[in-house]
Amino acid sequence: MGATLGRVLFYDKNLSADNSISCASCHKQDKGFSDDAQFSVGIKGTTTRRNSMTLINSRYYENGRFFWDERTATLEEQVLMPIRDHNEMGLELPAMEQKLRQLDYYPILFRQAFGDEEITARLVALALSQFTRSIISYQSKFDEGIIQAGNPEISGLTPNFPNFTAQENLGVDIFYRERNEATCKYCHGSAQVVAQEARNNGLEVNYADNGKGEITGNPAHTATFKAPSLRNIALTGPYMHDGRFETLMEVVERYNTGVQPHQSLHFRLSTIDDGPLGSPPMQMNLNQQEKEALVAFLHTLTDPTIATDPKFSDPFK
Repeated sequence: MGATLGRVLFYDKNLSADNSISCASCHKQDKGFSDDAQFSVGIKGTTTRRNSMTLINSRYYENGRFFWDERTATLEEQVLMPIRDHNEMGLELPAMEQKLRQLDYYPILFRQAFGDEEITARLVALALSQFTRSIISYQSKFDEGIIQAGNPEISGLTPNFPNFTAQENLGVDIFYRERNEATCKYCHGSAQVVAQEARNNGLEVNYADNGKGEITGNPAHTATFKAPSLRNIALTGPYMHDGRFETLMEVVERYNTGVQPHQSLHFRLSTIDDGPLGSPPMQMNLNQQEKEALVAFLHTLTDPTIATDPKFSDPFK
């Protein structure tokens, strides 16, 4: 019942100061629980600083940290921060608690979820995080391919998937193969297609946004950002922390020929295997056929059920 309460809270605009914004305003179900705007719009028309990250498969981030700069240690911390943020929902937590107590549907929902009609920010966080963790992708063409291939270990030796086209299987090979020209798997290589640490992926030589480095002050974290899940990535554009790329082909092309020599560039994107941060950048050097195959593979990560599943949908409609 906690996730059910969390679903109601997620879609309730009463959690914003002017009743205009909900969590779902920036994390839209039909957009892979991300936003199709480069920067989301909060109360009074203000915009966020970064693109809204997908919430799909959030439960699989083993380090437990959230936001592009990983500033929160738990999902329970994360879900309350947009509510309080003056550029997003703009509602302080005591005011939120009082507001929810005055809505007749919440006492019974809190009693069903937690055994008591008490409404606190802590319980709101528990419910919202339970709902977020319930958003799991496991019914994509990629998942079916793994099953049909006999559940092989995801690696550079991944066999062809029987349900894939030749182009999609070429994309699998490029994504997972053991070769210097393509290292997608090192940052997105688990079956959940998530990574467990913030990284610099060579978008710029000089970043306007310092990412995790703004939080820690550690030079090694300069301009490093969380690598979100690639699940339903065909629905979650625009891409990167600043939403700079509109299409997946633009993203592939940047990794193909445009990785920049930043001082914090992750070693998996450098020409020196296991080299120090800031080693010379590697380019994938894929031809057009290979780039199109990689994009085709990324489309197989779409789980269409998430976009339409009633248990993730707006209960106010």
